[in-house]
Amino acid sequence: MRDGIKTLDLDKYEIGILINALNEFRNMLIEQQRETAPVDELLLKAIDAPEKKRTLVKSLRKDDRRK
Repeated sequence: MRDGIKTLDLDKYEIGILINALNEFRNMLIEQQRETAPVDELLLKAIDAPEKKRTLVKSLRKDDRRK
């Protein structure tokens, strides 16, 4: 049973580090002939995670507006 879901806000560089680290850990498990299924699942989630589109809205005060 899940207690909750946590969301990480990562940029492209950080997600690359995460994927690389998980892959290195998976390779280590393979060398030790240990189960890799949980790491495989997490690695695929990281690779397939959707990119969240952000919009920047600049709010201008009345006296900041230019004509």
